[in-house]
Amino acid sequence: MVLKRAEWPQPDEYVIAVATKVAPYGAYVTLPEYGNKEGFIHISEVSSTWVRNIRNHIHEGARVIVKVLQVDPQRGHIDCSLRRVSAEARRKKNNEWKRAQKAEKLLEFIAKDNNMSLEEVYEKVGWPLEDAFGEIYRGLEKVADGNIEPLADVDIPKELKEQLVELAKTRIEIPSVEIDGEMTITVPGPNGIDTIKEALNEGLVLGQSYEKSTVEIYTLGAPRYKLRIVSPDYKEAEDILAAIIERVQGIIEKNGGTFKFTRK
Repeated sequence: MVLKRAEWPQPDEYVIAVATKVAPYGAYVTLPEYGNKEGFIHISEVSSTWVRNIRNHIHEGARVIVKVLQVDPQRGHIDCSLRRVSAEARRKKNNEWKRAQKAEKLLEFIAKDNNMSLEEVYEKVGWPLEDAFGEIYRGLEKVADGNIEPLADVDIPKELKEQLVELAKTRIEIPSVEIDGEMTITVPGPNGIDTIKEALNEGLVLGQSYEKSTVEIYTLGAPRYKLRIVSPDYKEAEDILAAIIERVQGIIEKNGGTFKFTRK
């Protein structure tokens, strides 16, 4: 089902639509995110090219992404466009839809365990998560490591918070980002190798001080060395990268060497 908080979509919003009737002049659709309210796609909004046969573009039962053009709640009328949806907008909305479905599935577990309706769970849990994190599923990802602290200031009953954390911990795989790059390092003189070892070890120790991220540094064959960072948080990964480069480069250049980092 996937509920939306608002009763009606807004103009310029991208929404999920399911075609229910296709006619020569356009297609009627329902919007499952908005209680299956009916929308209409005029044939002029089906494609940016001439439409010889509308069914080559949309057919009954098809699920598509459309852009809302106009909304008239009094008349119960929603004008939509298929041709004004870019590939990027389609990708982004599909991803949002999949995440919303995953979130709702977890909320259904909460509803069942507490003998509550899904609508009640959205009110007590879903919408507070959306207010705090911008998206329900993002809020669930925040506690997937078993730490309840991200929910400290979220207006959710304590017992439901604890259930959410346990559910997220067992059902959500924490997403991760990976930064992969190559360091080219040279240090002249008899102590050059020792200086490089010291610099790389300093960088590794620094990286390992971040508990939720992993850092690997290993040789690809002098003067090339691999740096790999995996973290559940993009910003933290970038911070680690900057800190390691600063530390290693500082030691190398202080000893008359050269340092270059190439991101892969």
